[in-house]
Amino acid sequence: MERFDEFSMSVAEAMTTQRAIRRIKPDPVDDELVLKLIELALKGPTAQDEQGWEFIVIKDPDVKARFARQTRFMWRLYEPVAKRKFRNDPKKQRMYRAVRWSVDHFEEIPVYIVACFRGSRFGYPPVLGSSTYGSIFPAVQNLLLAARAAGLGANLITLPLWSNWIARRILGLPFGITPAAMIPLGWPIGRYGPTTRRPVGEVVSLDRYDNRPFRGRATS
Repeated sequence: MERFDEFSMSVAEAMTTQRAIRRIKPDPVDDELVLKLIELALKGPTAQDEQGWEFIVIKDPDVKARFARQTRFMWRLYEPVAKRKFRNDPKKQRMYRAVRWSVDHFEEIPVYIVACFRGSRFGYPPVLGSSTYGSIFPAVQNLLLAARAAGLGANLITLPLWSNWIARRILGLPFGITPAAMIPLGWPIGRYGPTTRRPVGEVVSLDRYDNRPFRGRATS
């Protein structure tokens, strides 16, 4: 993996130009690069340093086809909601069309990575569930940032995992391993670019909710 050891892009640039890339070319992605992205994902913090994660790389057409059927079934349930929700928002309609494309072309994406954690999402007490998800998603974000730095298109999806039971069957997961997120990965159609977000002062409160002394303050 030596040729992937140096990612020249700064963390700030990766963060400010990262976006969900849903349209991806069918061109193959080198296994070494995929493993390097996962290796960087493993640098994320975990609760009590348990490192209770598992990553499943999906390339087999039959496995993709099974997840594609599941995704399209779930999309048929959600699509009417999405159409109503986005009907008066051109920006959200563009996003909707990109999601629709990814559903239609599911099998053409060269690689999927399923991020899993050891344990159940229905832990008791409930705080255990939030702690468990809090251990896997830093790794997922590391993976997404590393993909951005490498010029790969990626995004986080959960639609194929809405039926946890079916996802477990497809992946052959034992009871103690829970799938949390799926990341389509490949060379992008289109390009990355700066993202638009609400000003930081509009989403930050001080000491109590809706006390917003930072509203209107510029950041350098």
